[in-house]
Amino acid sequence: MVRNIKLIIEYDGTNYCGWQSQAGHHSSIQETISDALKKITGKKTTLYGASRTDSGVHALEQTANFFTDSRLPAEKFIPALNHQLPPDIVIKQALDVPPDFNARTKARRKTYVYTIMDGPTPSALRRNFIYFAERAKLNLKKMKKAARSLVGRHNFRSFATKGHLKENCIREIYSLNICRKKDTLQFKVAGNAFLYNMVRALVGTLLMVGRGKIQPEEVKKIIDSHDRKNAGPKVPAQGLCLVKIDY
Repeated sequence: MVRNIKLIIEYDGTNYCGWQSQAGHHSSIQETISDALKKITGKKTTLYGASRTDSGVHALEQTANFFTDSRLPAEKFIPALNHQLPPDIVIKQALDVPPDFNARTKARRKTYVYTIMDGPTPSALRRNFIYFAERAKLNLKKMKKAARSLVGRHNFRSFATKGHLKENCIREIYSLNICRKKDTLQFKVAGNAFLYNMVRALVGTLLMVGRGKIQPEEVKKIIDSHDRKNAGPKVPAQGLCLVKIDY
């Protein structure tokens, strides 16, 4: 009997080329977990992930699923996989789900958090998980005003990475909140789906607003222009974390 197993995965993406396996690149999260599954089940297994996080991006709750005829109880996959995996990838949950469950196509809401540090000095211990914006002097009020223009259903072509501009760029952002936590600023964005590097481009644009290089009311014009050159640069990958997938 073939079963469908759902996994909840936490990982530090620093040493990986991203979630998805890529020819000619070093290890991916997907490939590393698939190799571990093969050691447990004895068969090559395809792992379906909810979000194709980029190189250097982290996840608190990535969701994936795979099909297997193994009789190993779902909960036993947790210690079995964690024993095979490197310490920067951890399986948090494993459970049987219906045959029609697909981690990517069934996802209804994805939430990311981007963290920057804008203090006088960087952090040695947190360097792989935050973006250090030296002496940024960011205007939080203006950034929050600009963020309101990004919420809703829009054509986000202005925030799409070159090479992905031919695809349908219509996405819906449900919320985009910015808050200060001690010496960091956190950008929490939830939406139905995101274009490749879209969140990093959104944050980069909001940082330009915070620095006074773009006015809050200009963000709506940037969206409507459908031109990537009008938006801000994408921020580095290490500050981004996938925190939750809702179904």
